Amino acid sequence: MNQDIINKAAEIIERNCIKGGEYKGQICVLTLIDAEGFPTSSVIAPSKSDGINWITLCTSLDGNSAKRSANCNRASICFGTSEYSINLVGEIEVVTSADVKREMWYDGCGEYFTSPDDPNHCVLRFTTKRYKFFVDGQEAEGRLS
Repeated sequence: MNQDIINKAAEIIERNCIKGGEYKGQICVLTLIDAEGFPTSSVIAPSKSDGINWITLCTSLDGNSAKRSANCNRASICFGTSEYSINLVGEIEVVTSADVKREMWYDGCGEYFTSPDDPNHCVLRFTTKRYKFFVDGQEAEGRLS
């Protein structure tokens, strides 16, 4: 039963990521730890994912999300509506590789950066360690190895 819920959650996450480089208002909630040790949440567009295993997000290198991620790699991502709740807990890293920045680029990034090679553009890569889902009236929680 858990694998069915995991597969459904993965499909929901994939639907909420940018497809074909086109941003259509997809968002998730990213929670990070600030300099004082408190959790802080913000909405952000998820670029790509591999099911529930990892999610990438584009942001600015000098912004709070990148700074907080660099200071503390603990993070949480949440997708939710009245129909489902997907909570992922794991680790996050700041990626500045030119190849990764080009791969994760989507049209909406152009509002904030000149190109994928903009020196202020970076990618946050979130890797799931544990999860808790409520999907299709069923709950599941567990850990990824």
